[in-house]
Amino acid sequence: MPPLTRWFLRTALAWLVLAMLAGVAITLPTFGPGALHAALQPVWVHLLMVGWVTQMIFGVAWWMFPRPAPARSFGNPVLGWSAYAALNAGLLLRALSEPALATAPGPGVRAALVASAALQFLATLAFAATIWPRTRGT
Repeated sequence: MPPLTRWFLRTALAWLVLAMLAGVAITLPTFGPGALHAALQPVWVHLLMVGWVTQMIFGVAWWMFPRPAPARSFGNPVLGWSAYAALNAGLLLRALSEPALATAPGPGVRAALVASAALQFLATLAFAATIWPRTRGT
């Protein structure tokens, strides 16, 4: 298993644990209806769908998609690691800025939320660019 795959998969598992903790926290009366409760729901969904599911897919695809002959390369490692870094930085920024927007809105927090989306989008582009050549037929 290539190192990038191990990082994607282990990080996906860490996000899964955090997502489950966030899911439990949302059900506690402490977070009962209000702005913070409303802000934690999209964080929970992002932790699950981006942190766990998307990252797991990226990691398994990097490992298992066919590697073109003759080099049998996994792809561009710079793009692969860039996708990993941008995806996780964007998700972390999202997880921090979404509740902050609900509790202390301001232009800086809004900019952080936009930056988080941009990082996740760039991660997707980087991953697509490196995995695309491995989807060609023979």
